[in-house]
Amino acid sequence: MTAGATLADWLARRASERPDRDALRQGEQRVSWAELARRVSALECGLDRLGIEQGDVVAVQLPNIVEFVVAYLAITGRGAVMQTLHMPYRAAELETLLGHSRAVAAIVPARAKDYEAARSVLDLRPRLPALRHVIAVGAAPAGALAFDALLDGGAPRRVPLAADDRFLLLYTSGTTSAPKGVPHAYRGFLANARRSADALAVGPHDVLLSAAPFTHLYGLFTVNMALATGATMLLLPAFSPPEFAALLQAGRPTLAFTAPAHIAACLGAKLFEGKDLSSLRYVQLSGSAVPPALARAFEPLLKGGKVMQLWGMTELQAGAFTRLDDAEAVRVETTGRPSPGTELRAVRDDGTVAAPGEEGELQVRGPSVFTGYLDDPAATRAAFTADGWFRTGDLATIDAAGNTRLTGRTKDLINRGGVKFNPLDVETLLVQHPAIEQAAIVPMPDPVLGERACLFVTLRPGHTLDLAAVAEWLAARQVSKLKWPERLEIVEAMPCTPTRKIIKGELAKRLRP
Repeated sequence: MTAGATLADWLARRASERPDRDALRQGEQRVSWAELARRVSALECGLDRLGIEQGDVVAVQLPNIVEFVVAYLAITGRGAVMQTLHMPYRAAELETLLGHSRAVAAIVPARAKDYEAARSVLDLRPRLPALRHVIAVGAAPAGALAFDALLDGGAPRRVPLAADDRFLLLYTSGTTSAPKGVPHAYRGFLANARRSADALAVGPHDVLLSAAPFTHLYGLFTVNMALATGATMLLLPAFSPPEFAALLQAGRPTLAFTAPAHIAACLGAKLFEGKDLSSLRYVQLSGSAVPPALARAFEPLLKGGKVMQLWGMTELQAGAFTRLDDAEAVRVETTGRPSPGTELRAVRDDGTVAAPGEEGELQVRGPSVFTGYLDDPAATRAAFTADGWFRTGDLATIDAAGNTRLTGRTKDLINRGGVKFNPLDVETLLVQHPAIEQAAIVPMPDPVLGERACLFVTLRPGHTLDLAAVAEWLAARQVSKLKWPERLEIVEAMPCTPTRKIIKGELAKRLRP
């Protein structure tokens, strides 16, 4: 079933095999697999009436709610391509992304807190000639279509779906450069989800909770694994530390998929104290490097559950992860071995493969790796080596057992007077400082040395910090003075991706003359 499967195949099988079991849980709302299939069919019919054709791009900007999953399955069931848009994006980002993808429709909330999403997209239509429809979840403003009005039944016109069809269009997070479109076809992508679910011991009786948004591939990976296995999706519409911690207890998930920053925020606020987390077999951390101290502080709270790690990218989905039977040191200090069918290597600056334990650029190849950026042949050529490996931009070591340890990003290296160093190990130490909530070290221009290190931090409530205290902390931990930051900037909040990865490029812009 895996090699040639589509999402429609998986949904049909789940609805046939387990029609009355919960597919989705959101608050008090329960949606069975049979009911999910019915709603998807109804929306397919509605999209058909709107003239959505095979290969059309339909953009979705929704939180982790039932309507997101219905839209995902209905758009792809029509043979169209779903484009995801992150919830924090506003008119400037939306105009760029919708224009680049040439989306013919956008499904958005009528309103999200103080943001009138549907009205904002409607206002963009004069500058987006391809955009024919704005579909609003909630009370649709004039000019938009109501999502629920498209669910009035009927039989959709069936279209032939093939494993090599494109079904998903993602955009890179743009943490270091302008976002790029990443199209994916079913064949390798769904096989990656199915085989990863097996390796991660995800089964039909599991309840999956994602703190990551479904508009981000990490969150969507959990949806794909649930569809592949028949597991139940426990929906958290939007992450906040109190709501996440409360749902871990009230919703009784068996598996949770989060980012290090999610867990750090909850630990810092002591939100896990008094919570019963015993339902969790494991919590998987991804989205940014995991400080081992964080993993070791969190795992005892799981009462027998384990902390796991995953490394992935928009361009390939799951690239590597730890397994339940891995030793504790492997689970908390590395991102584990490659996902089934995936190959990884670390490459030196001279293009040769690094020895076990030696740092190099992490490169990957395998059936889930995309084939090229949308309408950007130059970026595609630069992204792949002559022998077909994708250049991730991550720095890593790979040990003799195949376990990968992320050590930074190639673009994060600081070149101080010709001596380059990776700031990740310093950042890992600094977030253990009692005053520091988040830390990011970025290069700042210097007329003599070329670059020096600038430390940006957010502080824990009630704390203060100066550069001398930072130096004292690092000196006590025997960090080379070369790596000490030479400027401190205290900020109220860090610019972050949807999975709470700090966008260092935005911080670096603040240091430009």
